[in-house]
Amino acid sequence: MKTELIYGNRLISKEQMKLEIFVYIEIWYNRKRRHSVLNYKKIEEFNNQINYKNVA
Repeated sequence: MKTELIYGNRLISKEQMKLEIFVYIEIWYNRKRRHSVLNYKKIEEFNNQINYKNVA
């Protein structure tokens, strides 16, 4: 993350950097990684499974 996000954007403000880090973690990273609590599924896969059960 440092190499791709922080070092490439040294000229932006501290507030903008906080926003960029938040977006990276909450929008990209947490949605792509598999969670052991969710039986090693991505968040979207888990939510789709829950929604499918509620509809059926």
